[in-house]
Amino acid sequence: MEIVIFVHPEFIKSQSMPRYARMLYDGMKNRGHKVDIWTAKGYFSKLPAPSMFNKWLGYLDQFLLFPVWVKFKLFSCSSRTLFVFADHALGPWIPLVSRRPLVVHCHDFMAQKSAMGKIPENKVKATGRLYQTLIRKGYRKGRCFISISEKTKKDLHQNLNTEPKLSEVVYNGLNQNFHPCNDLSIKQDLSRYFQLDLQAGYILHVGGNQFYKNRGGVIEIYDLWRELSRSKLPLILIGTKPTEELLAKKKSSKYCSSIYFLCNVSDEDLRLFYQGAEVFLFPSLEEGFGWPIAEAMASGCPVITTNEPPMTEVGGPFSYYIPKKPLKSDEVKAWAKNAAILLEEIIRMPLAQRNDQIQKGLDYVKRFDAEESLEHIESIYKEVHQICQI
Repeated sequence: MEIVIFVHPEFIKSQSMPRYARMLYDGMKNRGHKVDIWTAKGYFSKLPAPSMFNKWLGYLDQFLLFPVWVKFKLFSCSSRTLFVFADHALGPWIPLVSRRPLVVHCHDFMAQKSAMGKIPENKVKATGRLYQTLIRKGYRKGRCFISISEKTKKDLHQNLNTEPKLSEVVYNGLNQNFHPCNDLSIKQDLSRYFQLDLQAGYILHVGGNQFYKNRGGVIEIYDLWRELSRSKLPLILIGTKPTEELLAKKKSSKYCSSIYFLCNVSDEDLRLFYQGAEVFLFPSLEEGFGWPIAEAMASGCPVITTNEPPMTEVGGPFSYYIPKKPLKSDEVKAWAKNAAILLEEIIRMPLAQRNDQIQKGLDYVKRFDAEESLEHIESIYKEVHQICQI
């Protein structure tokens, strides 16, 4: 097949989407297909201007120049070319090829739901609501979809105005070699390299500053756990540079000297952190898939996460669950306390029981195999290709 993959431009500085697009590109190319990537180039966005204007200059590149470029490129494309949109958020450009064979990958609909007022934790301005409406109008032009979870598929169908010709779920495949390791030297090496005392163990969280990652909730749980536990394990939060609000929450904690934000951690060190952690704490409010849950399980680390899909899809019966953090401020402390009690139970769990649960998790997480995911995606591409030729 000849495949063209639409991806987000580099200048929007997405993190997970470029990895996903690269997985699609490499996977299909390695399977013998002719693959090309189409994306908006940065022209206006490279102009010297105050940072507040960067987003709007980027819109000129995406909405003014890119459609013209696509229309010229289409003249050199075969009528049998399959167009793949690596993310449904690329919806504004789907109408450019809506009469050709195309398939849309769907990740999460948090931005869409927020714009419609369905996620009260995330208020959206008028311009944001307009942009999400434009995205929705675009992906509704598609007829074939691949979602990364059953939850995403359900959200997709609620946003479509017609029944799709094809809609399937393909779970993300782990794109690194995550595996367990009980070598005590891991904690020693991490302690030495990061200048921290991690040799007795630590509690781990991985995530960015997006509202749904609930990093503040992680600190709230940790504070109450320290109050009820004899243990003094530190809390390690790996991800993007914390916001001023998060730094203030840390500063106000009685245990602030045991809370560490680590940024720019390499993939290799991240794998070590997963392997050495006592517990992975991931009380996310929403997810499209929940990569870190699978990564932690594959590394032999017990997981505490939210009892909501898709977290329950990824963690299955071999993770530990807490309710979603409540909206009412007077209910948050009780929520955090119950989570802290569960955290203490896992930390104090007998070794044999812990190892048994870890092994079951390792067997379960094999379902997130990158090669199997790519094979499934390829088979769907072929099916879409046939559907669109009829």
